[in-house]
Amino acid sequence: MGAIYLVRHGQAPAHAYGVGSADGTGPGLTELGFAQARRTGELLAGFVPTFDAAVSGDLPRQRDTLTGVLEGFGTRPDHQVDADWNEYELPAELMTAAADLFADRAAYQKVLDAGLDAWIAGTQPADETFAEFLARTHAASQRAAELAGSGKNVLITSSAGTIGLLVSQLWGVPPAGWPAVSRTFVNASVTKIVSGRSGLTVVSVNEHGHLASDGILSFR
Repeated sequence: MGAIYLVRHGQAPAHAYGVGSADGTGPGLTELGFAQARRTGELLAGFVPTFDAAVSGDLPRQRDTLTGVLEGFGTRPDHQVDADWNEYELPAELMTAAADLFADRAAYQKVLDAGLDAWIAGTQPADETFAEFLARTHAASQRAAELAGSGKNVLITSSAGTIGLLVSQLWGVPPAGWPAVSRTFVNASVTKIVSGRSGLTVVSVNEHGHLASDGILSFR
């Protein structure tokens, strides 16, 4: 039975969420985000001897998180990139928010949730439909399962929406309930899924005790 460890990216700068005009080519994580990734790597190194494969989406915050996590390992597999692990992307006019709105987590989340509800229902036009996001997340999970094979360990760094959608699929949560699952994910938290003859099974979700105990927990 193979194991897939899904790590949500560490804290990212505001421009990663469409806020402000910061240079998108800058670091994918804040200083706190890098610290979170390294701490999660230390945690995983305590019970995973080595990873046989390491995959991230192609977003800077996902790439940098993989690099940070792997710092905790002496032997590191090649960094593979699979863009199907990328976060969903809603229309720019919806995702672009004023800095003061982003700073108010509740207000920002309210706007985002309304946009997600419309997107799931198909009434919010976007370059990628929810059905397409669902399909690529499933496809990415199947490729991860192939990498895990029998008895191998695979590290994936992705985002709350994508990891939350996969967990929702495996738990039978209807699409409308997926955002409520995703919004609970902590930066650099760990979700473990095992791959066996019966398919993928969720073992643990959103583990973050190591971050809370170190005082470096954040949601965004």
